[in-house]
Amino acid sequence: MKVWITGASSGMGEACAYLYAKRGDSVVVTSNEKEKLDQVAAKCLSLGAAGALALPFDLQDSAGIADLARQAWEAFGGLDVMYCNAGISQRTTVEDTSMEMVRKIMEINYFAPVAMAKAVLPLMLDAGGGHIAATTSIAGRFGFPLRCAYSSSKHALYGFFETLRAEYCSRGIVVTLVCPGRVRTNISLYALDKGGKAHGKMDPGQAGGLDVDAAARKIVRAIDSGRREVLVGRKELIMVYIKRFFPGLCAKLSTKIKSM
Repeated sequence: MKVWITGASSGMGEACAYLYAKRGDSVVVTSNEKEKLDQVAAKCLSLGAAGALALPFDLQDSAGIADLARQAWEAFGGLDVMYCNAGISQRTTVEDTSMEMVRKIMEINYFAPVAMAKAVLPLMLDAGGGHIAATTSIAGRFGFPLRCAYSSSKHALYGFFETLRAEYCSRGIVVTLVCPGRVRTNISLYALDKGGKAHGKMDPGQAGGLDVDAAARKIVRAIDSGRREVLVGRKELIMVYIKRFFPGLCAKLSTKIKSM
């Protein structure tokens, strides 16, 4: 199998890349951290990947995404799976969230995956089908304190990728939405604080989250089985079900969430 993963220099993306590598798959890995990405690609080869290519890229560069997708597609003669995992979070109230921050988060979390999907979709259709996965969040299921732009971007992913599935499932396109709760990754370290600075610390909730390797195993199994959505996390995932069946209660509980 040939797989392309963004956000692959750390966290769930990196862990998923290693799982595919251990199976002997070919892996293309992308993030904006070139040195770390080269290390990930090298480790994939050492773990048994049939091939591994590092494609460093800043997903804020929307004009370059079509060319990036072409390089990923051509690296090993096509793609079976494209996993849009890269993302950035925040730790600011609505008042303290500048429009510049909103646009940056939307560019990375929403517009980049949309552009990637639009670039790869015709190639997959010509090849007879393919699998597109995207990392959303439980913050994409309900409003979450200190995450106004992040939550908005994750809500938007549901709208786009559920529509993509509805339109192209009959033509061999499979879509999986990966919905994490709290997973022990570095996302809080790079989350944007007031003024656009990095938060720089691991939130207690994140530190106590699901182990990243356990999360990756769940994600890869879900993609393998063609699941529509997979929830990844621990007890915090109950909020997804509360929102579904008791939306009023969810609204009350969301005001009490410890957001850091």
